[in-house]
Amino acid sequence: MSLIFRTRKLVKPEDLNGRNTLFGGRLMSWIDEECAIYCACQMQTHQIVTKFISEMNFMSPAYQGDMIEIGVDTVSVGRTSLTLSCVVRNKETKVDLIRVERLVFVAVDAEGVPTPHALADTVEAKGEAKLLAEVA
Repeated sequence: MSLIFRTRKLVKPEDLNGRNTLFGGRLMSWIDEECAIYCACQMQTHQIVTKFISEMNFMSPAYQGDMIEIGVDTVSVGRTSLTLSCVVRNKETKVDLIRVERLVFVAVDAEGVPTPHALADTVEAKGEAKLLAEVA
């Protein structure tokens, strides 16, 4: 997996739960947003929806003042979808906070119907393995 860490977030007081650690729902929102932006750029469309998010394994907490970074990698490219993996870690210590093995995003038309995205023709022409090497 060749994760690229593009986004960093500072954990602020409003991001904390009752135990004064990063609220899991906030982190899940950041992951969904980062992965959606990544997919929109790769698919060359803003008309995308989150279809599936696999099990999330919370491994370590984050605290107020921690700087975290979100890493995303392309797992597979479909005709209408893009499947990613994601790791969030503490920027300073490099300790993983969470791993998400599979997130699936789908390109949709104005009616919400799945539609081929910009990489779809390339997948058919080059094959998924070669395209994945180029996308990474």
